[in-house]
Amino acid sequence: MAKNTSLYEKHLAAGGKMVDFAGWEMPIHYGSQLEEHHQVRRDAGIFDVSHMTIIDLSGREVRGFLQKLLANDVNRLKKKGKALYSCMLNEKAGVIDDLIIYYMHDDWYRMIVNAATRNKDLTWIEKQAQNFEINIDERPDLAMLAVQGPNAREKAHKALGNKILAAQDLTPFFAVDCGEIFVGRTGYTGEDGYEIVLPSQQVPQLWDDLLTAGIEPIGLGARDTLRLEAGMNLYGQDMDESTNPLESGLAWTIAWQPEDRDFIGRGVLQKLRDSGPNNKLVGLVLQERGVLRNHQKVIVDGVGEGEITSGSFSPTLKCAIALARVPAQTEDQCHVEIRGEKRSAKVVKPSFVRFGQSCID
Repeated sequence: MAKNTSLYEKHLAAGGKMVDFAGWEMPIHYGSQLEEHHQVRRDAGIFDVSHMTIIDLSGREVRGFLQKLLANDVNRLKKKGKALYSCMLNEKAGVIDDLIIYYMHDDWYRMIVNAATRNKDLTWIEKQAQNFEINIDERPDLAMLAVQGPNAREKAHKALGNKILAAQDLTPFFAVDCGEIFVGRTGYTGEDGYEIVLPSQQVPQLWDDLLTAGIEPIGLGARDTLRLEAGMNLYGQDMDESTNPLESGLAWTIAWQPEDRDFIGRGVLQKLRDSGPNNKLVGLVLQERGVLRNHQKVIVDGVGEGEITSGSFSPTLKCAIALARVPAQTEDQCHVEIRGEKRSAKVVKPSFVRFGQSCID
């Protein structure tokens, strides 16, 4: 039986089309995915992301533990509230999950992981923590909303006033604990905004306050096209345990220094780095009519073949775009097989739109 967030009734009242997502009944849209996409790019939208898993890690050895657990290095986090994006790898350098971790103080970090990977993530974390003096506290009592768009922060402050006054001066990828409300200037859309964590019983009132401030509800369908335009990976499509960060466009999330930091999967990953990965993740822009979809074949003449990992129509650019894993030797052109026909596509950096503007040359 699918689980519901604290906003289930609010979603129904707003006309939400509910679907199963990782065991949760969530809104895919509220009438028009296209209009919701544009709402976030042009103004402000609110997403219920309470299905995601929030884990508080604490204890005197928590920093050392996280330096072992994650490919990125939490020792880079010097200022309280600073956030870090990282992959959590297995011994073969496969991606168990991607996540955000916030450094709140020396013995407290907050980690947010994907809903679909909750069980395996917790099992893995607990297994790796056996030799460390730390506490692992999943927080099902908390809910999370994402407020995103060029006017999102202004409208959030209008709705919440003094409750999040401390967030007013946050710079990107920082968070602040405002008492019962935890606010991070992070997101998954390529727009500015906040991700807000608070007790589940308080979230319906917050939802109403944000709607009153002129922030529209947005479903998971638009969230997917927004993150694709921003070139942000989706776990289970663009990377998983069968792939490594080097072939998933995530080399920038690996902290190789200091050389004696022995994070899980480092040895295998280092050999792959030294030999050069066989594949890489790129962006594609279709240059003919058609729609790019997941798992379509990518043909690179004289080089080999790859596959689209995430593909869709871009409402902002008004063309078909995709992320694709292709041979490492791929240059700036390829073909995509669509219904048995080869269609030309341009290979670009895997970031198409940021802050409402095209990133494509």
